[in-house]
Amino acid sequence: MTSINLPNADRSITSYTLSGEPIPFVKFKASDFNRIAYAAAHVVADPLAGNDPWLTPAIDWDTTLKFRHRLWDLGLGVAEAMDTAQRGMGLGWAEAQELIRRAQAEARTRDDSLIAYGAGTDHLMPGPDVTIDQIIKAYEEQVGFVEGEGGRVILMASRALAAAARSPDDYARVYGHILSQVRQPVIMHWLGEMFDPALQGYWGNIDHDAAMDVCLDVIAANADKVDGIKISLLSAEKEIAMRRRLPASVKMYTGDDFNYAELIAGDDQGYSHALLGIFDAIAPAASAGLAALGKGNTNEFFDLLEPTVPLSRHIFAAPTRFYKTGVVFLAYLNGLQDHFAMIGGQQSTRSLQHLAELFRLADKARVLADPDLAASRMKAVLAIHGVTA
Repeated sequence: MTSINLPNADRSITSYTLSGEPIPFVKFKASDFNRIAYAAAHVVADPLAGNDPWLTPAIDWDTTLKFRHRLWDLGLGVAEAMDTAQRGMGLGWAEAQELIRRAQAEARTRDDSLIAYGAGTDHLMPGPDVTIDQIIKAYEEQVGFVEGEGGRVILMASRALAAAARSPDDYARVYGHILSQVRQPVIMHWLGEMFDPALQGYWGNIDHDAAMDVCLDVIAANADKVDGIKISLLSAEKEIAMRRRLPASVKMYTGDDFNYAELIAGDDQGYSHALLGIFDAIAPAASAGLAALGKGNTNEFFDLLEPTVPLSRHIFAAPTRFYKTGVVFLAYLNGLQDHFAMIGGQQSTRSLQHLAELFRLADKARVLADPDLAASRMKAVLAIHGVTA
């Protein structure tokens, strides 16, 4: 068995022996699932570029796009240019446009490429002089670009709108205007303040229950233009409450990286589909679990996915917006990229203690594809931090 010395919370260093038997990579098709499942995919930085990482993104396009094909091979859809791709935290609109353009070109090369693209207002800097009309125009620009490339829209939350709105009516005006113009139904995205503090008070209310009422009114008024909504509030109770109030034609896509297993499995009153950042990190387990659920094997579904929940809760621990670091770290451990570097230098947002515990939990969740490779790469990270015992 492979062993490695890892730091503990008390600063001691002890040996850890890997115990998990990795879940194998098995190809599936989306038709094998009885849930729609998108993985919000990360981008791979180019560590050899001569850029200043804090100022200018440098992306390894070949490896980034290869990762999308891997997700499609597993039967998963790709939620592109979302917050997992560091949108608003290193990935600007110019780079997002290039990502969308390249990903859509790759999607056209296969007949099983479920994909949708984030469209928001992140090229519009929030400020006291920003008007609702400017926010509408910013949304129109990004939605128009996605649709111009032939893509499907995920309507992202807007920092500018959160700052400029004076009442729930401003949200109704913006969303009503944009939804009236889209070519095909969109997936709306309510991203909570735990993921992005600038979105606190979205829908015109600090209280999530009151905000939910506003959001549901917007959806009801535009139900023919809404395929579904992804909510990311890290509360199973709030998601279930909202799910039960949606129009029959509108899907709930869970964005709850703490409680996704139970929400996808559902109850006697319904279930959630999935649009999750954690599915990037645990893709083979997610795919196998969804295939089991599609066959009616609920126990196998939970056997595969429940062990990943502690890992996900750790990756998405507060400050939750730094979860991208854990997602990329797992991609590095699993040999899906050759380095642990992120655009904007975001690999520095988590401590060595955090990464060591992530390693342990990933082993227990059976998502370290090659334990020897993972241990070797973990040792390299430890050495950079001065741990060589």
